[in-house]
Amino acid sequence: MVKQISLDAWQVKHLRDLLAKGSEAVAKTGRPIVLYRQTVEEEEGCYEEIVCTITDGYVIEQTVTSGGVIPPSFGQQRVFAVEKYPQELLKKSRDRFLEMIDLLEEQLG
Repeated sequence: MVKQISLDAWQVKHLRDLLAKGSEAVAKTGRPIVLYRQTVEEEEGCYEEIVCTITDGYVIEQTVTSGGVIPPSFGQQRVFAVEKYPQELLKKSRDRFLEMIDLLEEQLG
């Protein structure tokens, strides 16, 4: 159990460091980085998805509805400080947490 707690703590710190590095890159380029997109519901060409991006200092999860004749709209927006997001994500999904580490390592070198 102690080893698992240590591994989790290291992974949280590692993701926090990667998010900070990504946030710095966004500050330089002015373009947010998409961390993930997840389709929640899809029906007849219309869909609802969660889009997670990193901006200058924040991770933003937005629920977006669009497609067909429906103009894009934001149903919900959750904003997290970069340093707090890894713990929040780890509570929700370990798989997504690990996918995000892989994505950021690949994009940020």
